[in-house]
Amino acid sequence: MSLTMRKSIFTQKRLREILGRYQGCQIAVYGDLVVDEFLFGEISRVSREAPVLILKQKESLVVPGGAANAVNNLCALGACPIPFGIVGDDVSGRELIRQFKQKRIETHFMRKVPGYQTPTKTRVLAGSVHSSRQQVLRLDRGSRFDHQPQSESQLWKEMDRELESCRGVIISDYDFGYVSAAVVAQLGRYRDRLPVVLDSRFQLLKYHGITAATPNEPEVEEALGIKIGNDLSKLDAAGRKLLKRQQFEALLITRGRDGMALFEPHRPTSHLSIFGTDEIADVTGAGDTVIAVFTLSLAVGANFLEAAKLSNFAGGIVVMKRGTATVSVEELEAAVITEFKE
Repeated sequence: MSLTMRKSIFTQKRLREILGRYQGCQIAVYGDLVVDEFLFGEISRVSREAPVLILKQKESLVVPGGAANAVNNLCALGACPIPFGIVGDDVSGRELIRQFKQKRIETHFMRKVPGYQTPTKTRVLAGSVHSSRQQVLRLDRGSRFDHQPQSESQLWKEMDRELESCRGVIISDYDFGYVSAAVVAQLGRYRDRLPVVLDSRFQLLKYHGITAATPNEPEVEEALGIKIGNDLSKLDAAGRKLLKRQQFEALLITRGRDGMALFEPHRPTSHLSIFGTDEIADVTGAGDTVIAVFTLSLAVGANFLEAAKLSNFAGGIVVMKRGTATVSVEELEAAVITEFKE
């Protein structure tokens, strides 16, 4: 059954009621803290040394990425995120902590690890005076973290204590090593009390027994070694396989301009068309926005379909913004009003 066939279960009042509960909701975010750096340049000329553009740098921007972007999105929505992660004692790590402190985000569980380099993704965007900027280069730097039994034990003790006051958990695995399968297994014990939701870039099959996951379609294809394309029967089979194999209560697959698909045991698949236009401006960090809204909505009492609906609004809004961006409750309320306008 498609979402359009189930649309009558949504009401503007109900969705706005969920949004109204976001304020002050405490959510733990466990994962790889990343820094996204954007360098903006104006095309000056083509170099005589090589067939490359010479850019005159105009400005730069440093924003939270990865798990830190999920934290940033929760903060923008009025929630109270508690990040559990590590940074290096470097410029990127110090800037991330500075920005979080400026927003009054708890940083006590953001550990500085000697010798660790904060994962940083530098994107160079170029354009002329009369054209929009396009990404021409990305430089990645950073190091992997290798957990030891002692580091896992210390992390779990801290999380276990703090989770007593939390209403949800986001696990954001960008494959930099800080997300441990052993710790995630421990988090699974909490799923009867609060939603534990996963976003894993490359290791989806490594985790099971938690509330839900929010992979994108290419991540599902890579995990299962298949190609889905526009075949909805393949999509449905893949979603059902992952749902059962990983012992999730729900699986939300994001599909870019094709929207989203929500899978729940013993329920028909719900297909959500993309909100707004399919002329996407930038998908950078959109998955972080989706998991933030999805988890936060579940934490304040939404069911999976309601949480998916609000996440779909958020995803449609954020991909129309350049760079790593966030959404606000006001933007989501406006989207709800637009959706239900006669």
